[in-house]
Amino acid sequence: MARSIRLRRAALGISQEGLADLCGLHRTYVGAIERSERNVSIDNIQKLAAALEVSASALLSGEIE
Repeated sequence: MARSIRLRRAALGISQEGLADLCGLHRTYVGAIERSERNVSIDNIQKLAAALEVSASALLSGEIE
């Protein structure tokens, strides 16, 4: 999931801080997610997916390339 988030965020031209703002999360938390240092709740997965304009299942399955 971390790779999917990072790739989609980069494709949209959004910074980690920008993504965090869109999701209502802290920038360091988004960075930790992208480095696979944090487990993510389903609520936050849904927030991230909405901000990245993809489905939660796409993030979880790694379908984003």
